[in-house]
Amino acid sequence: MLLSGDDLSALAAWRKALHRAPDLSGREEATAREVRRFLAPTRPDRIVTGLGGHGLAFVYQGAGPGPTVLLRAELDALPIEEVSTVAHRSDRPGVAHLCGHDGHMAILAGVARALAAERPKRGRAVLLFQPAEEDGSGAEAVLADPKFSDIAPDFCFALHNMPGLPLGTAALKAGPVACASRGMRLTLTGRTAHASMPGQGVSPMAALAALMPALTALGKGGSLDERFAMVTVTHAEMGARSFGVAPGEAEVWATLRALTDARMERLRAAAEALARRLADAESLATTIGYSDAFAACVNAPAAVARLAAALDAEGVPRGEAGQPMLASEDFGVFGRVAPSALFLLGAGEDRPGLHNPDYDFPDALIGIGARVFLRVLCDLLG
Repeated sequence: MLLSGDDLSALAAWRKALHRAPDLSGREEATAREVRRFLAPTRPDRIVTGLGGHGLAFVYQGAGPGPTVLLRAELDALPIEEVSTVAHRSDRPGVAHLCGHDGHMAILAGVARALAAERPKRGRAVLLFQPAEEDGSGAEAVLADPKFSDIAPDFCFALHNMPGLPLGTAALKAGPVACASRGMRLTLTGRTAHASMPGQGVSPMAALAALMPALTALGKGGSLDERFAMVTVTHAEMGARSFGVAPGEAEVWATLRALTDARMERLRAAAEALARRLADAESLATTIGYSDAFAACVNAPAAVARLAAALDAEGVPRGEAGQPMLASEDFGVFGRVAPSALFLLGAGEDRPGLHNPDYDFPDALIGIGARVFLRVLCDLLG
């Protein structure tokens, strides 16, 4: 199962087309439609659509019974304005593929082309194009979708390109590889008053001033072990933009981060208790909400062994640099249903970082990523 030079050129051109037309999390209908169009010539035995939103899976059936192996790529882009000068820069203001999901899709499309030429000898290969990875909701939605039971995998694999690692090298290890995180929104509600008579109101000022440093003190980072926790205040505001009104409400946004789900639960409980204690001291009401919640991503040893063998067979240098990473990745939830592993594929040491406004996925990784995944499929499915 090999890709030709013409295949790689076509995949790179398609990747650039995806880059020009990005879709935000949960709004990937056009991207999903384009993926289906581009993969139609590979003649999948089955296409499952509407998975967890706009997700879709392409199933390639082997000749005999065997395991089901799922490979995942992501459909969504980021709400960031691209500033690069590449010819294929985003056509959509304020939306861009600055995390490399366009490249991940091209890698899976390469796998599909190879499967079109040669089906597995046994089992099933499932290529999942997942929605809404960037806000942490997509993988959960896919697993909750009743249609997912029809493609229940025995192994799950994914990759993520990683600037800062040498181009074409891999980082792989068993155990935690990406942090759990969640966005916490705290609202402190009192009562407004005339600015000349602030005592007639209930101001959130003192609670807000105390809350921000106290939250960050709950998690100061440090070594990436089971004790690791980090809290980053990302937004705060108080009152109306008026010189005549003493404030009656304030809001704080903070990102909670931990290496394990258990540590995240302790951090969340501590942050909630802190917020309520400071609010109560100032006679304020408190509401707490969450979004962008990511479980910790933990690689299963059995799945890591399969990836390690494939990387070695394909001559891709590997180590453990860059793992675990501070960033989050919702692929971790697939570990609930099957042994799963994610590896990092180096995008170059001098390339802009992920989510930077001038990031662009290196097309040289398309062939490498596809080869590694195809080797995994060959090893497991023959």
